[in-house]
Amino acid sequence: MFTAVKATSQADTTSSDGLLIAAKKAAFDEDNYPKAKAYLYKAIAKSPNYADLRVFLGRIYTWTKNYDSARICFEEVLKQSPGYEDACIAYADMTYWNDEYKKSLAVSEEGLTYHPKSEALLLRKARALNIMRRFQEADKAVQELVKLNKNNTEARALANRIRENATKNKIGVSYDFVTFDKQFADPWHLVSVDYGRTTGIGSITGRITYANRFKTDGYQYELEAYPRISNTFYSYVGLGYSDQVGVFPRWRGGFSLYANLPKSYEAELGVRYLKFSGDPTWVYTGYIGKYYKSWLFGARTYITPSTFTSTVSSSYNISARYYYASADDMLGFNVGYGISPDDRFNAIQINGNTKLISYKAGIIFRKKVARFNIFTIDGSWFNQEYLPKTIGNQYQFSVAWLRRF
Repeated sequence: MFTAVKATSQADTTSSDGLLIAAKKAAFDEDNYPKAKAYLYKAIAKSPNYADLRVFLGRIYTWTKNYDSARICFEEVLKQSPGYEDACIAYADMTYWNDEYKKSLAVSEEGLTYHPKSEALLLRKARALNIMRRFQEADKAVQELVKLNKNNTEARALANRIRENATKNKIGVSYDFVTFDKQFADPWHLVSVDYGRTTGIGSITGRITYANRFKTDGYQYELEAYPRISNTFYSYVGLGYSDQVGVFPRWRGGFSLYANLPKSYEAELGVRYLKFSGDPTWVYTGYIGKYYKSWLFGARTYITPSTFTSTVSSSYNISARYYYASADDMLGFNVGYGISPDDRFNAIQINGNTKLISYKAGIIFRKKVARFNIFTIDGSWFNQEYLPKTIGNQYQFSVAWLRRF
């Protein structure tokens, strides 16, 4: 009995199927590519027309940067079996990673002529078109994919990136109303107008915000940019100024590095700068997000070192977004603790060195209308210790309109 169990636990290296399984085990479980290739050479000698053998061999050549050998494998399969889906997927990946975007697109489209509903090939087509800056075509491809499977997390992550690139210009208007039950007698009013443009290095946005707070009017002028660094990384750079300290910070700024990670993850590390009338405050932030089916879940923290406050200050936020149609159609929820420097209506309350307690919860609804118009409504509630051991409630309501053109 022991001999029989031992025999069945060993890989079958007498058949082509068994050799393929053994090659995958050697590559994935043992990280032994030479052993995997040896199994595949033996299998190909037995079954030279077995396409999956050459596709997997081509993938191993790709992973070991033997690109010419990989190309020969993929093209041999496509010569024998035109449009073979797995070969097209692997070949499109290899050429994309080597900056051969036109070839990656051509291979994806060849596969789609035989498999028009292939999610993997539609994703690779959209990805290649996006990096080639053919944004309208990329958007069409990714939206076709989302219609096939709205729970495809990679497609939704890519759709969000394409959405920002698909149109060169955008204008936006927003209004915020903030009221208090105890902390302040008069409500706050904020109105923002912004214009953004997509350039060769990324998007740039200018914004003017008017606010009436503490019975005082003020204006803030901001410039933001999102420079692209690579297919994986992009950044955020922001600077703002106001001549009415108290209504706004005198200066505000920020920098973040974003990463589009494998398996539908995204991440950010950054710093924020606030300067009121006294010493400046530096705040450090980190974020991790995960796309799952039609959802985006995220967690963020802001840390202010004790250099700038009486003790180390921190805030935390957990969010969830449900995309019920396109990348612009969304219902979101968030809960958190503390005050964020990115909060357009509450960052002014960071102007102090006392660590006070604040809890918050919010909801946001976004809807795309007539393709290029996006309307947003959101509301939030804060339960805030605005003086030591003195707690009040704050309520915020916002409406916004964005037009891409």
